[in-house]
Amino acid sequence: QVQLVESGGGLVQAGGSLRLSCAASGRTFSGYAMGWFRQAPGKEREFVAYISSSGNLVDYADSVKGRFTISRDNGKKTMYLQMNSLQPEDTAVYYCQQGVNLATMRDTGKYDYWGQGTQVTVSS
Repeated sequence: QVQLVESGGGLVQAGGSLRLSCAASGRTFSGYAMGWFRQAPGKEREFVAYISSSGNLVDYADSVKGRFTISRDNGKKTMYLQMNSLQPEDTAVYYCQQGVNLATMRDTGKYDYWGQGTQVTVSS
């Protein structure tokens, strides 16, 4: 069983930056792909980005491409999301997940459990 804890959210003005962290404990971290998701008020949870177990492969939702960067430190069992040029539409609770198959990482329905997430609020 793995435990994932998100942190780093906060309130920022439009155009600002934040770096989110996802710390893992429990089972091996380095053998799994990792992903970020978000849920805005009144909207469904959506995929943001994923990174392969080695860190060599990454993918992003179109809405964040060129602004967000996903990375991981397997030695620290931590994944990051650097968010630049934040916009009010990025306001959401951000969650991290762990997976095996990159082909299905984007599918929010495949995950049974979601943590507390970390709130990101971008003011205009």
